[in-house]
Amino acid sequence: MDLLRGAYGAASDEEEEGRRNSSDRFSKRHRPLPVAPPLPGCYVSKRQRAAMAATTAAETLSISQTSAVPSPVVSSSGFVSSPLLLISISDADLPPLILSSSRRKVNFHPNQPKIPERCSVHLTGHSKAVNAIHWCPTTAHLLASAGMDRTIRVWNVWTRGEQQVRTFHGHNAAVMDVRWSQHGLYLLTCGYDSSSRFFDVEKGVQIQHFEEDQIVRVVRFHPENSNLFFSGGSNGSLRLWDIRVNKVVKEYVRKLGPILDIDISVNGKQFISSSNVSKDNVSENSVIVWDIARQVPLSYQVYVEAYTCTSVRYHPFDPCFVAQSNGNYVAIFSSMPPFKLDKYRRYERHGVAGFPVKCNFNLSGDILISGSSDGCVYFYDYKSTNLLRKMKAYDDACLDVACHPVMPNVLATSSWNGDVLVFE
Repeated sequence: MDLLRGAYGAASDEEEEGRRNSSDRFSKRHRPLPVAPPLPGCYVSKRQRAAMAATTAAETLSISQTSAVPSPVVSSSGFVSSPLLLISISDADLPPLILSSSRRKVNFHPNQPKIPERCSVHLTGHSKAVNAIHWCPTTAHLLASAGMDRTIRVWNVWTRGEQQVRTFHGHNAAVMDVRWSQHGLYLLTCGYDSSSRFFDVEKGVQIQHFEEDQIVRVVRFHPENSNLFFSGGSNGSLRLWDIRVNKVVKEYVRKLGPILDIDISVNGKQFISSSNVSKDNVSENSVIVWDIARQVPLSYQVYVEAYTCTSVRYHPFDPCFVAQSNGNYVAIFSSMPPFKLDKYRRYERHGVAGFPVKCNFNLSGDILISGSSDGCVYFYDYKSTNLLRKMKAYDDACLDVACHPVMPNVLATSSWNGDVLVFE
């Protein structure tokens, strides 16, 4: 019976077409005719005025419904972003004190506090570890974060409205690094899907895709040319890319383990790389200083201890650089040949314990800041190496620390649990 009811209960094609035609005729018969605007000087009755008002309201509703549906955005390179309503990234609704501070030029005052005292902003959205964070150098209220949850997120940190203003899903695997361009609202990212990607933050679209034969762990823009960037990955390959032609223009060849971090000198003539230490990759290759133009290593035995270095950073002013060692300390080296390790100075109290913990200098360069496996942030005096302060941030490991590019006492941190905190 059920089969019969299903077979005979369904209308035939002819009946469906007949119903459709009759409903069309009914709708056409009862559809109101457009009301023509009256001629100037003519009398308009109440019925005509009511009909004109109804027509205007219907047209307004139709236009508003059409404009409320965002259409897909296609970039110049052919990448199509999913339809989304972009949240404003302007600084129009920032608190007055933050607005004036973020627009001010960097100015170091001797009595100004350089170590943040409290957590002022808690940013949640990532579901897994946040590997890297970076402040926008040109629009200083924006912070970018890259996570193991395959997303890149842009935060309007101090806004009174929605803080998470962009979320990019371009990568198919964990995102390892994120960097703002020095000019304009553009982001460069890399990840476990063996690619680097270039995003237009203002439009919310991916612009370019740089495919590699390795997991890409780190990217850095050239400090003097924002059309060039370096990449380092799991095969030990170090490459210099030109965004304009989407090609590798230089490659730095040496038998290295997986690249963990790179940093470029202020003058853009040298860069340092850190790589994993294994049986085939002896410890003398763990930290190398490279000549960018000649594509040759300038050093061989900079760091001979059998530890990997998860992070390397140049000092902003002095001729030296530091390396975050898995031996639970930060080592310091001269950035002038022969790039000697300073055996009498090291920054130790924090822990690494196998996490990709990073370190960084503050704006004035007199304080070294490090994350730690115990979830704390450590502040060291650059010259004396003394511990100035230990500040609890997370229950899990604190992975990255990023100083604000304008406000000396503002610091952002990221964690293994996916949270991002801003301290002031």
